[in-house]
Amino acid sequence: MLEVRAMNREELSFILKDGEGYKVEFKENLRDINREMTAFANSSGGRIFLGVDDSGIVKGITVTNSLKSQIQDIANNCEPKVSISLEQSENILVVTVREGDDKPYKCSSGFYKRIGPNTQKLSRDEIVEFFKSEGKVRFDELIESKFHYPEDFDSDKFHRFLNLSGISKIDDTETMLLHLGVVEKQEKHLYFNNAGILFFAKEPQRFIPWSVFTVALFKNEAGTDVIDRKEIEGSLFEIVEEVIKFVKLYSKVAYKFTGAPQRENIYEYPFEAIREAVINSVMHKYYFEHGHNNILKFLPSCIKIENYWVKPAHFILGKTVFRRNHLIADLFARIHFGEKMGTGFERIREMCKKENAPFPEIEITENYFYVTFKQSHEYIKMAQEQTPQKTPQKTPQKTPLYLTRLEQEILDIVVKNPSVTQKEIAHQLKISSETVKEYVSKLKSKGVLRRVGPDKGGHWEVIQ
Repeated sequence: MLEVRAMNREELSFILKDGEGYKVEFKENLRDINREMTAFANSSGGRIFLGVDDSGIVKGITVTNSLKSQIQDIANNCEPKVSISLEQSENILVVTVREGDDKPYKCSSGFYKRIGPNTQKLSRDEIVEFFKSEGKVRFDELIESKFHYPEDFDSDKFHRFLNLSGISKIDDTETMLLHLGVVEKQEKHLYFNNAGILFFAKEPQRFIPWSVFTVALFKNEAGTDVIDRKEIEGSLFEIVEEVIKFVKLYSKVAYKFTGAPQRENIYEYPFEAIREAVINSVMHKYYFEHGHNNILKFLPSCIKIENYWVKPAHFILGKTVFRRNHLIADLFARIHFGEKMGTGFERIREMCKKENAPFPEIEITENYFYVTFKQSHEYIKMAQEQTPQKTPQKTPQKTPLYLTRLEQEILDIVVKNPSVTQKEIAHQLKISSETVKEYVSKLKSKGVLRRVGPDKGGHWEVIQ
């Protein structure tokens, strides 16, 4: 038998005056109380005041052991069982319903949720979305019937994955695919789930187009003037690699000449930390939403990663261990991209500390997750030291030269072929002619590259 506690009269008086709300329901009797129980369990919990009409007038109810047993039976008959406790104040019985730990809950007439002060029955589509949001249906585990094995399967990607996993030889591909959890076998046929497609399909985006990763380089902080933009496709581990290549291509590097045989490279951003953040963004993406790509914005003063997600209930950044897509997370962990136990942000913290870079700014909403990386402290320090002094020093000092990886690659091409055209440079680097023009102009302004002679018939000269 449930223990019944006495309720504070002042609190009861206040609630009766305040009326029904998101967490308060008045009922004269037990009719349809199972709906209210499941609605509160599926929402944030709440209390049902038995013996009170909708306007807050006390009608009273006879509280007996039989009534209490009946209420407990109703709670137990919900699927799964709803956790309740009872309080009494004279002729009012208060049923407190805890928020459920195993949502969604249903009663004999269906699924319900609390919408404002009302209990609302969920439609078919709302039930589907509810199951998705609570992780009862996982995108990466769903079978894609349009994928045909072996026609759509990329064995090269599969063997590269095995190589990254440290598995050099296997006797049977199908057995390994089953072991990885990316296929199901039915009547001698293999059926791939979405995780298997995102890792091992020849064309993953033919089946999951919204898995592309958008990267963009901007000229201004507002992010309106685009210098370069790409839609990166491929398997998820290939996407991570290509995103980082883009970041390295446009990140500045301070080449510090100290007199030693090798120069010291000071990078603008902590690449390994950014890589970890990119892995997290594709690993925890809410793939049920088809209208949002993951995005990396490279702005003049920062790098911002934008990820669409659905915030888990009771999520606390840095404390809650959360994996939305278990199979995808496991596959990444096998190739040492990220960790199984959800320690990504602790790893990012350690990487930033190692590179003397600030920990990224993190902003979360119900549907978006933003991670913003700032320039490293050492890079900013060297940039400040490079400021020209008013009084020349007697002994010339070696000052750092700031070049992006792209600028250095352009210089390397020019050194090998001083007569090369900007169009030819663009073709070699697989970037647009406009981007080459932009960065050649930057190299000229930095005093490391100049054009000798006319556009036709002239040549480039790298200034040491």
